Amino acid sequence: MGQGLSCRTTEENGLFSAVQSGDLETVETVLENDPSFIFRTTVYGRQSAMHIAAANGQIEVLATLLSRSGNPDLVNRHKQTPLMVAAMHGKISCVEKLIEAGANILMFDSVNGRTCLHYAAYYGHSDCLATILSAARTSHIAVSWGFSRFVNIRDGKGATPLHLAARQKWPQCIHILLDNGALVCASTGGYGFPGSTPLHLAARGGSLDCIRELLAWGADRLHRDASGRIPYTVALRHHHGDCAALLNPSAAEPLVWPSPLKFISELNPDAKALLEHALMEVNKTREKNILKGTAYIPPSPAHSDSDADDNISEASETELCCICFDQVCTIEVQDCGHQMCAQCTLALCCHNKPNPTTTCATAPLCPFCRSSIVRLVVAKVKTAVDASIDGNTSKPRKSRRSRNFSEGSSSFKGLSVGSFSKSNARGSDKIVLENEFVNKLLSFEA
Repeated sequence: MGQGLSCRTTEENGLFSAVQSGDLETVETVLENDPSFIFRTTVYGRQSAMHIAAANGQIEVLATLLSRSGNPDLVNRHKQTPLMVAAMHGKISCVEKLIEAGANILMFDSVNGRTCLHYAAYYGHSDCLATILSAARTSHIAVSWGFSRFVNIRDGKGATPLHLAARQKWPQCIHILLDNGALVCASTGGYGFPGSTPLHLAARGGSLDCIRELLAWGADRLHRDASGRIPYTVALRHHHGDCAALLNPSAAEPLVWPSPLKFISELNPDAKALLEHALMEVNKTREKNILKGTAYIPPSPAHSDSDADDNISEASETELCCICFDQVCTIEVQDCGHQMCAQCTLALCCHNKPNPTTTCATAPLCPFCRSSIVRLVVAKVKTAVDASIDGNTSKPRKSRRSRNFSEGSSSFKGLSVGSFSKSNARGSDKIVLENEFVNKLLSFEA
């Protein structure tokens, strides 16, 4: 920052030192003697007292300065505002205070033409990033300028905040930006590597976590930069072997979120978190197969032991997903009330490769009753204690499971081979597992 406190007078120097150390009493005394000192700046960087307070996280001093100044958008030598400085240093309380005071989140500096959003993304302060994006949704920016346009705003060199987060290897910032509508395949302008997508920059930096996030949101492994290189080539050039293995166009494609997130936006936060976790786990399994070069081995079900069916409790058995017979039901379809595990929900909603022609596809159908899935929530799993309170016996609980099968029996045959094999294909072993599932289902119906 270059926050040199070399000043014109001893009193000014005392003010800046007090602001930096959080000496509120001294700050108030100096400003009482001469209120104009609040607009004085350091000699080198032209930092105001407000910039120094924001950079050092002195929230009480900042609040005092804001109450006296009335202008939260003072600029330093590089046209940086206190909000940019606070975002740069990750001082979340100062970011919140400045936004509350009406700081303009759409101001650009004169160094790289960056906003406070760029600074938060570049320095990896995900809490500041989320706060700024939240403010943008509820401010005049969303109305007059457009929230989506703000999320994908470019700096003076043509880089969006997502490009900067990918280049600096901040997966959490990448996730927040993508979750708020950042364009995963946007190309840079003149940001050192013309035509690069965030995936190119993540490949250059060698961050598996960033690559994993970008691929899960539909980043194109075949997109070429201005030099004609795909991300795989970039990773090889910078000797990131693991990243290159995941980016190899011949490797299995990862699962990605439905595009353009119209369906995901209908989820409540808890259900969304469950699905996000499940999707990442599925892709991590794929990564292990690619990186280790081993054949896919289906995980052993929790009840696969020979005598497990005799020992498993009735309550836990009835809560198992009626599609895969493996995972506990964690997701519930509102309105119809049918439940599935997160992995099977992903098989219904996700696809392997983004298809621009299906970006406005309708919501998926419930596999049990074929009604449209409008909203998903976290399933409420009943325990044995809950069952006894409700007065339910074991037989009715079993009938709920059989009811789910009978209601959607005609659709399961296509679902298990269609959606599942397309979404989670991992070799011949998986196909055998799916065929066994179909046989089990047919025998159950018979």
